[in-house]
Amino acid sequence: MRAFKHPTLQDLTLERVLYALSDPVRLEIVRCLAAVPEATCGELDGGRPKSSMSHHFRVLRDAGLVHSRSVGTTHMNSLRSDELESRFPGLLASILAQQ
Repeated sequence: MRAFKHPTLQDLTLERVLYALSDPVRLEIVRCLAAVPEATCGELDGGRPKSSMSHHFRVLRDAGLVHSRSVGTTHMNSLRSDELESRFPGLLASILAQQ
């Protein structure tokens, strides 16, 4: 299984973060991950097709919002909240506070 690519802290851009969060499904994934240390893709899919969720996770990873790692055949995901707070202070908390 290939390793996931994640952007460095310096490569995170506000435009990509906001684009990733503009989709309701991806925003819900981020909200769920904000409440737990890690979750599998299956725990976050909401009954959606695997191909659709793969796309959403790729967008979130490419934007720097989510860190994914493989544990056997399972993908574990976590929110990169500390890195995001360092790069864009207060942004994630402000977005998550909106309902």
